[in-house]
Amino acid sequence: MSYAHAGPLQPIPDTQAVRSVVLVHGAFADGSGWRGVYDELTARGYRVSIVQNPLTSLVDDVAATTRVLGRQNSPAILVGHSWGGTVITEAGAHPKVAGLVYVSALSPDAGETTAQQYEGYVTPPEFVIETTPDGYGFVKPQAFKAGFANDASDAEVAFLRDSQVPINMSSFATKLETAAWRTKPSWAVIATEDKAFDQRMLKAMATRIGATVTEVAASHAVFMTQPRAVADVIDEAARRLSAQTR
Repeated sequence: MSYAHAGPLQPIPDTQAVRSVVLVHGAFADGSGWRGVYDELTARGYRVSIVQNPLTSLVDDVAATTRVLGRQNSPAILVGHSWGGTVITEAGAHPKVAGLVYVSALSPDAGETTAQQYEGYVTPPEFVIETTPDGYGFVKPQAFKAGFANDASDAEVAFLRDSQVPINMSSFATKLETAAWRTKPSWAVIATEDKAFDQRMLKAMATRIGATVTEVAASHAVFMTQPRAVADVIDEAARRLSAQTR
């Protein structure tokens, strides 16, 4: 479905079982990009934690996420953006995780690499990665707005561009051991103006994992530019899963 917000924020009831949310950023942008989603969800009564991935390897990012999951005091919705989708796919087997939300995110299967998800698809020309001699990738500064955040203000783009967290490109060649979406209910937010992924690829991944899909008119930075839309999907997932446990 396409996103259209309808109505005021509704605080979660005191009896709701799924009350925690863990947000996992992807490559290039750190956890501060989740601030709008954090504000939306905490205003509704959720406990929200933000993982700061080192982006040095899949193992390291999964460890960082698992560390935060272990500190939750209720069942949690685990949310990943972009590369963060790969991370939550592996880390989502944690017993505290009730459900998964993929925000324009990758979702490999066990035994697959992240790089394999791109096979047969064409990444839009606006998204350009520059790799350093030691194997870390940055989004090309001159292409950052067009490729990553074309619906953000120039000031926001400048900050994101200049505060990039590079990712170890070898991470994309690491095979996953677990695919949490095979056992946990999943939702997917697809940004329809995303220039980091082929739209066909985003839709195919969401279909394969059986996700409930919401399309949002936004760039790859949908987690930052459309925080209410993303928060509404997370809220829906938490409420629906809580209702199922009654």
